[in-house]
Amino acid sequence: MEQILATTLRSAAPLVLVATAGVFAFRAGIFHLGLEGLMITGAFTTVAVGDATGSVALGILAAVGACMFLSALYWWVIGPLGANVIIAGLGLTSIGLGGTAFALGAIFDKRGSIFTGVVLPRPVSGITSGAGVIVSELSILVWITPLIVLAAWFVLRRSRFGLRLAAVGEYPFAARSAGVNPSLVRLQALLIAGALCALGGAELSVGALRNFTENMTNGRGFIAFVAVIFGAWHPIGAALAGLFFGFTDAIGIQSQINITERVPREFVLMIPFVITIFAVWLGGLWRRRSLEAEAGYAELREPDY
Repeated sequence: MEQILATTLRSAAPLVLVATAGVFAFRAGIFHLGLEGLMITGAFTTVAVGDATGSVALGILAAVGACMFLSALYWWVIGPLGANVIIAGLGLTSIGLGGTAFALGAIFDKRGSIFTGVVLPRPVSGITSGAGVIVSELSILVWITPLIVLAAWFVLRRSRFGLRLAAVGEYPFAARSAGVNPSLVRLQALLIAGALCALGGAELSVGALRNFTENMTNGRGFIAFVAVIFGAWHPIGAALAGLFFGFTDAIGIQSQINITERVPREFVLMIPFVITIFAVWLGGLWRRRSLEAEAGYAELREPDY
């Protein structure tokens, strides 16, 4: 059980960080399907710059800069150029996946994967038994992820910027009439989202692992987007959804280790995705019934003239 919980925390941290990024974008009225591309860009840049400089901190700073640059480019495409948000997001994901695979061969002259000598600090390590195994070998990013989620909640729910962000996402014309520049607010939200995606990618490559592999995100950016919807576009709700999806991933990982060879490996690998789809279906069904109940209640209260 301790191993499952430890694996859950490692698997959930990148999902929670990227899901929080998705919440910022969604609050600005943007369905951000480029999370996957930003995440893998952050993972690769952290490894590439970290190996070149020997500093994981410089690697993460470079990853944040690269993802913020791509986020600004994404804003320019969907804003001033007027491109479709969903198509542009998928294009950003394609750029991230294809660009990192190309850069891997161009810079390192390798295909598939590379190992790195830089790694995120681990506040607790060396524990091999007992409850301490749950937190042993967790990177510093896993430890501060709850603080990042709480900070996101405060910014979105208790700050002037959060109020402007909600106004831009829900009533952009009203926000403009109040003197708020919707385009600038969306840019700020996307830059924050880019930085969080970079942290999620860094945790994946130099936190949970010590390497970069082509397509190592393996759909985690899209799962994080689902977590945003499943968590009702709330930072804490999205974090809890990311934690749940991390738990399903941990079940899949532990199943590969413990289940006998008589069970096909492909069946084991699809377990977390099946659970994710089933959970999203249940969440959608629950929300649909809630909306129907609210509509029926409103009809009962409506006066009959």
